[in-house]
Amino acid sequence: MPQAVVHVLFTIIILDLIRDHLLKDKRKMPLHYVFIGGVAGLLPDIDVPLFWLLNNFLGIDIPWFHRIFTHTFLFILLFLAIALVYFDLNKKISEMFFIITFGVAFHIFLDWFFSRGVAPLYPFSGAVYGLNVFGMLKLPLAAEGLEAFVLLWWLWHEEKTHKISDFI
Repeated sequence: MPQAVVHVLFTIIILDLIRDHLLKDKRKMPLHYVFIGGVAGLLPDIDVPLFWLLNNFLGIDIPWFHRIFTHTFLFILLFLAIALVYFDLNKKISEMFFIITFGVAFHIFLDWFFSRGVAPLYPFSGAVYGLNVFGMLKLPLAAEGLEAFVLLWWLWHEEKTHKISDFI
């Protein structure tokens, strides 16, 4: 299961690469959209603090429900629907919700790819799908260093393409 930093970092990196190498016009995706996408990469895990709040602080005894409601295609479609509703009404709000949709979808993809899986069709099906890459490769500790490796690679990429050392 990817840690929170992996969800934020991977989403920011992918959006930044799209911004720099596919769109090539930074006005089409301002830098704050990349940040919003990174934060949205955490949204599917909102069920964890919600569970703690309900169980530990409000005393409502409920079973663990992580990766049930917020790791589904319906959760992705919720943000996509908002983006589409605002498409003709307010272009900026629509764009932000498309970015949020990407962040949420990418989070679910990462959980599917790295962990034992998600139930993307819930409540229609409880079937769980996942590649569990680290489990398949018998590299359980690889997940622990993943974010460090990716962060170092991204910093190298940024130095190579944007000369970030000029700002230090």
